[in-house]
Amino acid sequence: MSSAVVVGLMSGTSLDGISAAVVRFKDANDGRIDVDLLGYSSRPYTPAQRTRLSAALGGGAPAEYCRLNFDLGEWLADAAIEVMAEAGIARDDIAAIASHGQTIWHEPGHSTWQSGEAAVIAERTGIKVVSDFRVRDVAAGGQGAPLVPIADAMLFSSASDGRGLQNLGGIGNITVVPPHGQIEGVRAFDTGPGVAVIDGVTHALRPDLSYDVDGELAKSGRPNMKLVAELLAAPYFASPPPKSTGRELFNTDYVTKLVARARSEGAGDEDIIATAVQLTAESVGDAYRRFIVEPVREVLVSGGGAKNPVLFEAIAKSAAPIKVRHFDEVYFDGEAKEAVAFALLGYLHVTNRPANVPSATGARGPRVLGKLTPA
Repeated sequence: MSSAVVVGLMSGTSLDGISAAVVRFKDANDGRIDVDLLGYSSRPYTPAQRTRLSAALGGGAPAEYCRLNFDLGEWLADAAIEVMAEAGIARDDIAAIASHGQTIWHEPGHSTWQSGEAAVIAERTGIKVVSDFRVRDVAAGGQGAPLVPIADAMLFSSASDGRGLQNLGGIGNITVVPPHGQIEGVRAFDTGPGVAVIDGVTHALRPDLSYDVDGELAKSGRPNMKLVAELLAAPYFASPPPKSTGRELFNTDYVTKLVARARSEGAGDEDIIATAVQLTAESVGDAYRRFIVEPVREVLVSGGGAKNPVLFEAIAKSAAPIKVRHFDEVYFDGEAKEAVAFALLGYLHVTNRPANVPSATGARGPRVLGKLTPA
């Protein structure tokens, strides 16, 4: 049986920072993979770093994209070095670093672009790096997303029942997994915004805040359900899976229009933030009703949005009668989940195994994902 320690690096659409995990994987006899989280850390972006990344998502000069690619490689390398030190794992014990990088542009079915130079990470750490995971799936006719479903199936499926795993990063995505780690029958898709719209609205109304801490602002507001219904009428929400989205749709322009529309209805700041929360929650519940036909008893929620109690409660209400629980209740800190998932993609790459789920991405078939940069 194969076994290896891999470092997973993830910078998500919420632009809050870099998640880094040191993970030991071991093939189990039943076809599943045992996972042991040896270390996890999160490095928040500085305001200047976040500003550069946000500006890049909105378009920029080629020179800045080039510089950002190398600078982000340095930041990712710093995160890898830090988490290995905290976990007490020596460089020679690491099979590979698996880096998702930062998505700059994602056009489902056509092209995708992740930044964060792998050569810089390899040079700084002296460890081989697997990166650029999405492009092979897109080249094979897939959406290039979501890629986490392979981890949801292999690592986090139930032993007895169908289960959903909902991530609430910048974008929300759901994976529906059969019991016993089966890959056949796995389905996944992006439900819509995770915290991208909530954070964007909060920052637009409260420039000193990057997000609504503990949902306190939304808690004191009243959502405009008429506006929520109007926003949910957008074509993306009714489009059947496989499908994926990102900040190319739920971006600054989207936030600006939402704020202006809410203002025209007389909404205060707290009401607008509450409306953004309700939009996210209703988009999740609506996706479950429309597109989950499998018998699913529970959904485990992870990602930054799971830490927002107002959002979590709204999703639980919208998703009923499906039971909604925190991922942390069953496994480890949900904030580490995506970094662990990309570590698994690195493990599958170095053991020459496919890592996409064609039923989730729409690709023509299974593919080994990622590009290898030698140590």
